[in-house]
Amino acid sequence: MTAFAATQWSALPDEFHHRGEPSAWAKMTRPGHPMHSFLEAAFFDESANLWLSDVPYGRVFRISPAGDWALMHQIDGEPHAMRLAPDGRRIAVDYRNGLIELTGKSSFSVLHSGAPTPFLGLSDMTYGPDGALWFTDSGRSSLSDARGRVYRWHDGTLRCVLDCVPYSNGIAVSPDNSWVYVAATRANQVWKFSTRLPDKEPPMVGTYLHLSGGLGPDGLACNALGWLAVAQAQAGRAYVFDSLGDPVAEIRLPRGLWTTSVAFDPADPHRLFIVDAQYGGVFTCQIPAPRT
Repeated sequence: MTAFAATQWSALPDEFHHRGEPSAWAKMTRPGHPMHSFLEAAFFDESANLWLSDVPYGRVFRISPAGDWALMHQIDGEPHAMRLAPDGRRIAVDYRNGLIELTGKSSFSVLHSGAPTPFLGLSDMTYGPDGALWFTDSGRSSLSDARGRVYRWHDGTLRCVLDCVPYSNGIAVSPDNSWVYVAATRANQVWKFSTRLPDKEPPMVGTYLHLSGGLGPDGLACNALGWLAVAQAQAGRAYVFDSLGDPVAEIRLPRGLWTTSVAFDPADPHRLFIVDAQYGGVFTCQIPAPRT
């Protein structure tokens, strides 16, 4: 695998650094760390703005193409990820509140709590090309308690697709809408299954990638070429693989180990953005096409 070095593109401005008591989520996730933010879930909108969620302090940021940060939402919650729905609504998966719609700068409405089976604690989300919303429900699951879930929300219907994942985390859908990739963080794996689900039974699932080092894969992202980018948590690096699972690139960050999220530039499928939550940095790397 060819190694590349990322360069810093932007970082959370000092004015947005939280300086008070760490939240309950921060104390649970990184005990003893004076956490000023924990940035996750990068994605681009149609105007090339990059959006990020700050889980412990209920914030959602938007970064302009010039690198200017704006606080778009701050709610009483723990939004792990937010996406723009096909109809323009701002939908988020919130660790504390469930599946929500952000209705104002500080307001939201709950779309689903998981009832009759409450969510464990939602983690990440993505929309497929057909408009279906796929999202993960990790809670505190692990290899010793492998009950993390994957859900699909489509046409107003919620379906629990999987309930056996050791910390279901990042999720991505292939550009042709054929495959779903799920980060099984505590197994250090990326799982893969078909979007064409059986009527009632769970889909057949396979291990697409088995990584090593770090904590395990966190955020995932696909580009128009069918490549899959993987943020390797607590390793300060990201990986890119082609549609067959063959390695394309390893990207190392110059600073920070808490690699949480990846997003391809929609205008350039060879340009990857990588988020580090340890220092609140956003890095970028240009990945050439692999030699044949």
